[in-house]
Amino acid sequence: MKKICVFCGSSSGSNPIYSQMAEELGKILAGNSLELVYGGGDVGLMGIISRTVISSGGHVTGIIPELLHGKVPHKELSELRIVKDMHERKALMYNLSDGFICLPGGIGSLEEVLEAFTWLQLGYHRKPVCIINSGGYYNHLIKQLEYMVSEGFLKQFHFDTLIIKDDFTGIIEEMRSIDLQYKGKWNHE
Repeated sequence: MKKICVFCGSSSGSNPIYSQMAEELGKILAGNSLELVYGGGDVGLMGIISRTVISSGGHVTGIIPELLHGKVPHKELSELRIVKDMHERKALMYNLSDGFICLPGGIGSLEEVLEAFTWLQLGYHRKPVCIINSGGYYNHLIKQLEYMVSEGFLKQFHFDTLIIKDDFTGIIEEMRSIDLQYKGKWNHE
């Protein structure tokens, strides 16, 4: 594992714990010689984690669509890749990364982490997907996923491949050691 893609908000949110977690994760990534791959903006939690990785001596690759490039500041990056659209952005983020971590964020962060989780479930990749439930931010999402299991729309096995943590204790070791064996979504697989 060399590169971690982090999905997080382009806002900082209302709880200071979100910003603290972004800074802490930036230090953890740099301290473990893990490169950051992220959405390329220097705003909100995205800016905090990017600046922290850079100031801690790490490498940051930002990937930003043309439409957002002129609207969102992006500075102090090791590398900035400008792509055509959001589909190309996500494909490049997924291809470059060896694992995924989602901090609090909005609709974009939620969509990105759920797509990475979907692709894991379907066997398109075998890369760890982790949700950091800072301050209980994702409690309702976790409950919804558990409900999907109980209602037969998500297999328990697949839900169990999603790493859910309240903090970063042991996160890198868990991401490196998780056994992501593919099991088909449908009974005949």
